Amino acid sequence: MFEISTARPASVANRLGRNRVFERLARTGFVMAGVVHVLIGYLAVRIASGGGGATDQSGAMGELAAEPGGVLVLGGGVAAFAFMALWRLAEAVLGKNSPGGAQGSASAVLHRAKAFAVALVYFGYAITAFGFARGSGRSSSGQSAGLSARLMQSTGGTIVLVVAGLVLVAVGGYHLYKGVTRKFVEELRTHNSLLRRIGTVGYTSKGLAIAGVGVLVIVAVNQSDPGKAGGLDAALKTLGAQPYGPVLLVAAGLGIATYGLYDFACARYAEM
Repeated sequence: MFEISTARPASVANRLGRNRVFERLARTGFVMAGVVHVLIGYLAVRIASGGGGATDQSGAMGELAAEPGGVLVLGGGVAAFAFMALWRLAEAVLGKNSPGGAQGSASAVLHRAKAFAVALVYFGYAITAFGFARGSGRSSSGQSAGLSARLMQSTGGTIVLVVAGLVLVAVGGYHLYKGVTRKFVEELRTHNSLLRRIGTVGYTSKGLAIAGVGVLVIVAVNQSDPGKAGGLDAALKTLGAQPYGPVLLVAAGLGIATYGLYDFACARYAEM
């Protein structure tokens, strides 16, 4: 006769969330995220120099797919992003693996919510990478503008866009706060001074970029112009169109690429 397992789903998930092999696979998600951020930074600098391209994750993955062996890298990226997403999802359900803080405390609840949000981001990365790996990838900027146009056709949709813009501004402000105060150091297993400086620049730059996207979403709603709600690509290109725009765009690109370098370091040093 077959033996029926009586293990509770929570205990099975708990073992999975503390599996060392699973953790190592999840850490590869940091590496692929680093590649994406470095490529976005490169594309921003290229546009500042008169080149073309989309300065967001779809542009970065499209650039990678066009390179020899890029499709294979993207195929591995799908798995890497998915493993990281699953790890964060397990963290959202079970709480943080590393010690510190009662699981029922307000800070623990907040951490679970952040872990769930990060899981959604990585699942999004995995879906985008899969699309470009199979040759059907589409511009994130175009999809964002199209969705914004549909939402602007109703009062409820307009409210959703405004709320989304405010959330993006808040998320950007949180990244900025972590960068300026160096709160991210608490998430690392090292106190390397160079890594602290890289993290400060990276978090600050990414925070400003995310907040800029949120501001553009709110401006797009106010002006009834969905074209302005084109995500990170629209935000960076709007920055490039300002006085001294190319200089500002290069600075933003280098900052985002620096966040990519921080991601690379997190593959080894992040607390998980």
